[in-house]
Amino acid sequence: MADLPKILIFGGDAEQAKSLYEGLHGRFQAVRAEGMEQALQLLRQQEFCGVCLLDRQSSHLCEASLLPQAGGILSQIPDGLAILDVRLRILWTNRRFDELSGGKASTVGLGFYDAFGAPEILGPDLSPFHTALGTGASAKSTLRLGEKTYYQVQATPVVSPGETIPCYLLVSVRDISAEILQQQKLNAIYQAGLELGDLAPQELLDMTVQDRVELLKSRIVHYTKDLLEFETVEIRLLDRATQRLEPLLTVGMVPEAEARELFARPQGNGVTGFVAATGKSYLCEDTTNDPLYIVGAAGARSSLTVPLILHDQILGTFNVESTRPGAFNENDLQFLELFSREVAVALNTLELLVAEKMTTATESTEMILREVANPVDEVLNDAAWILERYIGHDPSVAERLQDILKHTRDIKQLIHKVGETIAPKVTHSPLPPRPQRPKLRGKRVLVADNDETVRRAAHELLGRYGCEVETAHNGEEALLMTRSFQYDAVLADIRLPDMTGYDCFRQIHDSQEHVPVILMTGFGYDPTHSIVKARQQGLKSVLYKPFRVDQLLDEVEKAVNQHGAVIVNQGEAAGTTAPAQQPAAS
Repeated sequence: MADLPKILIFGGDAEQAKSLYEGLHGRFQAVRAEGMEQALQLLRQQEFCGVCLLDRQSSHLCEASLLPQAGGILSQIPDGLAILDVRLRILWTNRRFDELSGGKASTVGLGFYDAFGAPEILGPDLSPFHTALGTGASAKSTLRLGEKTYYQVQATPVVSPGETIPCYLLVSVRDISAEILQQQKLNAIYQAGLELGDLAPQELLDMTVQDRVELLKSRIVHYTKDLLEFETVEIRLLDRATQRLEPLLTVGMVPEAEARELFARPQGNGVTGFVAATGKSYLCEDTTNDPLYIVGAAGARSSLTVPLILHDQILGTFNVESTRPGAFNENDLQFLELFSREVAVALNTLELLVAEKMTTATESTEMILREVANPVDEVLNDAAWILERYIGHDPSVAERLQDILKHTRDIKQLIHKVGETIAPKVTHSPLPPRPQRPKLRGKRVLVADNDETVRRAAHELLGRYGCEVETAHNGEEALLMTRSFQYDAVLADIRLPDMTGYDCFRQIHDSQEHVPVILMTGFGYDPTHSIVKARQQGLKSVLYKPFRVDQLLDEVEKAVNQHGAVIVNQGEAAGTTAPAQQPAAS
């Protein structure tokens, strides 16, 4: 038996010990300790290959549970451990506990809170040790030391054999600073997101678009430095039409980096271009060995670039740099990505405000133009009638009428200019670019139709592309207008109240051969055979309704740029609600 390895048995009752002896017989030499002091003494004086702890108490720890400390097991685990008496005096600690308490000397004999320099108790249990002693159950709490150190403390009561009242506390201490600080930063990023785009109603009224942009930029810089603790920052916004990355905010970048032209391309445009093209974040740990990196901040040795994404659409890039190699880690990447989402939302909110203001300005301008279009046309119709009948009687009257016509036509142009002044001035339009029809700009078009909705639609649809639209109610007015004024094209209904479309086409063609006449008909309905007759006289093109807006625009483009193009008009000239843009009157 003397040569068998020894096992120390401690705790439990006699029946448990007897059963264990029988199981170990012949393989180990079992030595039983009657109490903790004897067990500790045996461990110090003899060599044991193991310790067997028996515990008949299932609801809490017993003294036997504390013995592994004597063998050095508890001294090696990552959490700080200590055994306290009921007065919270430290009886034993492991190595990690002493490290966490910050003391180089042993803390045995000190009160627990004294060992940590009277830390602040954050809860949830504001008195975990007394709770554990009073209830017989474990209790937890969080302690704060200084500004950025947080410990989680758990106290578990320990009872002696045959006792019901705890006589010791086993206390574990864990450093949770990283988790707490990370959660605090996440909460701060969320709060920062709320504040980035937060504008009071009065601010919306008082601030221009540029003022709002500058306020957003200042807030981004503030949170980037104070919250994320990054000193350099560059934000670029993606122009979807050109794929150019235009600088919105640069802090700490060298001048050539600020002025550098970059595009959303994976090659030849640095890390920023790569991120914008792929939508993937990029962590550059060493700028000297990274093939994508282009110098941004002075002396930068590492950088972190993430995309600004909203609803799976890339809005731009957010870049930070450091003079230290390997300055950024995965946590920094996570925080910057989260913050960038908030920035993207704030930018989107700003764009929505700009879009709302642009839309309001456009709608206001269009509404005024719609209301003045008919009165202006009435003035033009009457002036043409007077000019034709009295132009030979008094030249001064004709001259004054010409002045009236010029000023009348200027009205719409002046309204359009006012609309441009109240619309926000922005370099990045939040609205998709309007298709351009440069061949229509500045062209004067006469529309003859008895239907007021058609005349209004002509003003709105053709006016938005730069045409100067004037209207007539019938064929006689159309003929009078073409004789008095110069037009690039005439659109006429085939069913005018006083003549057929063919008659209107023929008379205009006879007096103004160079002016293209455009006729329209609905569903090919042509009871007077105007289209057939007009084709025999040179009709080049017919448009049957209902037609698409782009077809109408295409035909008008051909008509105003080619001699002899013809289109046929009737009815609801494409019920569009597109905004109008009026050109200058010629």
